[in-house]
Amino acid sequence: MEKELSKNLIVSLSFEFALEIIEYCELLEEKRKYVISNQLLKSGTSIGANVKEVQNAESKVDFIHKLKIALKEAEETEYWLQLCLSAKQYPNPENLLDKIKSLLKILTKIINTSKNNNR
Repeated sequence: MEKELSKNLIVSLSFEFALEIIEYCELLEEKRKYVISNQLLKSGTSIGANVKEVQNAESKVDFIHKLKIALKEAEETEYWLQLCLSAKQYPNPENLLDKIKSLLKILTKIINTSKNNNR
């Protein structure tokens, strides 16, 4: 599995991000922040799942569509992390916010490049 992940930057980064989200959500649950933890766990791990699914896209259109779903999940994840950052008594998610911003940039770049190559 590790060799497979290292072959593709976005697959690797989104997988590592999902692992960090799991750890952060465990901290939230320790603090009894179950609702936010559940939302964040779903969106934060879904990015990597969608990126992994992209690897078997049936066409360029399918590839772009699946990446857009991953991008939407990343945007939702950024929202939940910003809420955690702003809410009192929540663990600090700043390093996760930095990483999600990087993922957003990479996903956007891949989508835009794919669209431009489609013309």
